[in-house]
Amino acid sequence: CIILFPLIMLGLERLVRKGKPFLYCLTLGASILSNYYISIMTCIFLVLYFIALLILERPGKFKKYAMACLRFAVYSLLAGGLAAIVLLPEIFALQATASGNFTFPSAWSSYFSIFDMIARHIGNVQSEIGLDHWPNIYCGVAVLMFFLMYLACRKISVKEKSVYCGLLLIFFASFSINVLNFIWHGFHYPNSLPCRQSFIYIFLMLFICFRAFLHLKTMPRSHVAASFWGAVCFVLLAEKLVEQEHFHFAVYYAAILFLSIYTGLIYMYRRGRRGLAVFLALTVVSVEAAVNMTVTSVTTTSRTAYTADNEDVRFLAETLQPAEDFYRVEKKTRKTKNDGAWMNFPSVSLFSSTANADLTKFFKRMGCEASTNAYSITGSTPLVDMSVRYALYSERMENTDIMMYLRESGETYLYENIYTLPLGFVVPSDLEENWLYQMDNPADVQNDLCGVLGSDPVLALVDGEMTGNTYRFTADITGEYYAYVANKQVKDVKASLPTGQKSFSNTDRGYFLELGTIADGNEVTFTAGQTGEQLNVFVYRFSERAFISVYEKLNEMPMHLTSWTDTELSGTVDAAEAGMFLTTIPYDEGWTVTVDGEPAVTKKAFEAFLALDLPEGQHEIHFSYFPKGLKGGMILTGASAAVLLLLYLIRRQTDKQDKKDTRRTNP
Repeated sequence: CIILFPLIMLGLERLVRKGKPFLYCLTLGASILSNYYISIMTCIFLVLYFIALLILERPGKFKKYAMACLRFAVYSLLAGGLAAIVLLPEIFALQATASGNFTFPSAWSSYFSIFDMIARHIGNVQSEIGLDHWPNIYCGVAVLMFFLMYLACRKISVKEKSVYCGLLLIFFASFSINVLNFIWHGFHYPNSLPCRQSFIYIFLMLFICFRAFLHLKTMPRSHVAASFWGAVCFVLLAEKLVEQEHFHFAVYYAAILFLSIYTGLIYMYRRGRRGLAVFLALTVVSVEAAVNMTVTSVTTTSRTAYTADNEDVRFLAETLQPAEDFYRVEKKTRKTKNDGAWMNFPSVSLFSSTANADLTKFFKRMGCEASTNAYSITGSTPLVDMSVRYALYSERMENTDIMMYLRESGETYLYENIYTLPLGFVVPSDLEENWLYQMDNPADVQNDLCGVLGSDPVLALVDGEMTGNTYRFTADITGEYYAYVANKQVKDVKASLPTGQKSFSNTDRGYFLELGTIADGNEVTFTAGQTGEQLNVFVYRFSERAFISVYEKLNEMPMHLTSWTDTELSGTVDAAEAGMFLTTIPYDEGWTVTVDGEPAVTKKAFEAFLALDLPEGQHEIHFSYFPKGLKGGMILTGASAAVLLLLYLIRRQTDKQDKKDTRRTNP
């Protein structure tokens, strides 16, 4: 979208000035197709810039104004129509996310002053990537000087300056005022990485500065000097007035240094040594950008470390293909929540703006890590892992009664969960009514499921004691242990385990801390990451015996898949008694299910999963998936492409006819 944006702007100027709409329509359509979210901001600015162009160009008669508005509306709608094949399914998918519902702000408020925002043009200022609202608008300190030259340039009309400064003022208001910030981000506050429309502001600011550069050769020397000293005075004022923690004292000295160098290069350029000045300017800009990147960039890992196990993981995943049954794989020592997409295996964990909100809630209730736009298998017990057949580890694990080693590649090891549920199975019809799955403590949720099914609890509470800010317990039986931090104010926890120190982050998300196997008699201690925070820890030992009992009850009436693809599933099930056929497929209105060839009514079980009521007997069940909105999107995209092609042919024929008429008139 950022690459396409200048082309979209060029297309809009051609549409308004020359009546040529096709570059605008095609590039905007490609942008919306590429990323609906960033394109929302692009579209908002296009409306503003279209109005600005009308003011600047002055089409003259009302008819020309009307035709410009009509072209803008028609070709903007056609651009959206070209992307409808993806856009409509996205709209329906977003309705199932945490961002699907929005509440418009009830009151207007401002985050910070315009002066503080402009000060962020100074280089080497720490980037804001969290939940604070500071815009990241650095694009070289030279803009502080060139913007003042733009304002001072007499060859640029007052109208143009008023229009472009008005657009800049709108951006400053959008960065700072909560309601405008809410609107720019698609009627939703961004989850970290604030002011994502700042790339448009930077484009506009650089364009304005370029307008000043075009008149640099004829600009009075006094204007250049005044702009330099004005920029320096602003930096000095910022040092005095700005109190943000993002600003290190050295950034002001570096800004004045670079401003001085750029001023010297400007004088060199004006004196005729333009080739050398341009070369040196490119060098200085590169140095400034490199210094800024070094100081402010986010921490990254090396490419070698990031990709070290990729080939091993892909090889092991390929050994599972083809499989006679559906399966999921999880990478226990993953680098991201999207390792499955990165290395091509069907996983459970996901980080995505289209993450299903109901599924996220269910993960949290079961003790797994989840947030607004992500959920993962982190914190899962073997009870939750019943939906995951294979696990990838970066170290060799001991075989247990519920997990066995399969093969290895390099330093990556593949294991199989012995007790894995099929994709669908029949459970008692009243399970959803009886299971208290909305309790706060995930251990209570899992144990209550066991109780409803007539099994013993899978998680046994282990006694411990609190001493000051430290919680400790001693393992009473060798086994797998988990801890739950009930205090949601605690975000980081350090555990002293028999194998060494281990740190847990984001514990306020309420997931189980996986402590691993602890031998009888070993002591474990917990401390909060922040001094003074009060821990409220519950420690549990997992019972494999109780787990196997639960598995056997859930697997009494399984579905046996006969075929499966990305969009279709077929299988048989022998229901000894009527019940609810529960799948581990997230509920989606795009699924169509038939039972014995007859359409079945689906429902959402436990507020998250696809399910249906099933009578007693043997049944053949078929699932097919077609995303909601895709059919309408295909029709709209096809129709928009046809209309656009027709308009192009008409325009081409009209241009040919105009050329013929011109030749006849001027032989």
